Amino acid sequence: MTAVDTLPSPARHKAPRRMPGIDGFWVFIGGDMAIFTLMFLAFAVARRDDVAGFDAARATLDVDRGGINTLVLLTSSVCVAYALTRLREGRTDVAATWTAFGVLGGLAFVALKGAEYVTGFQDDHTPAAGTFYVYYLTITGIHLLHVIAGCILLGILGFRLRGSLPPGTAGFETAACYWHLVDFLWLLIFPLIYLIR
Repeated sequence: MTAVDTLPSPARHKAPRRMPGIDGFWVFIGGDMAIFTLMFLAFAVARRDDVAGFDAARATLDVDRGGINTLVLLTSSVCVAYALTRLREGRTDVAATWTAFGVLGGLAFVALKGAEYVTGFQDDHTPAAGTFYVYYLTITGIHLLHVIAGCILLGILGFRLRGSLPPGTAGFETAACYWHLVDFLWLLIFPLIYLIR
């Protein structure tokens, strides 16, 4: 009798664990995180060299707007997580609805951030106004592009869910992981740029 023969039947036939999403996607997530980490480090070094200038520029940002954006993005992320759970249960209609709520949250974030940029530019908070604004616009702008890409991806998948997405959830898992990455990045960006004094 071998050790395998003594294992209970379910242990022998258990499906291997896998990372959610499409194979190789986590390499993209790791690379994206590395790029943002480098931007965060560059921001921290620049701030160290001009603490007073960075703090004065930071005071011009609307913390309330940034906080609302945080709540909007967190709510959107919860909607996408709920959609994935329903999709795994085979309830594509409910998953499509929650995906739409997630996309609406992303679009609300885009609108709020766009309004914040317009207000900032009207107040001359442009890259020409100082190094802080260069970093602020670069970091939040690249993040905003991620949000827009996520909205497009989730919108396409939500539309496909309405027409019964083919079997398997790997594509939607990938989109959900990407959306949670976008959320996680904002949870780092918001305190770094808006709050830390």
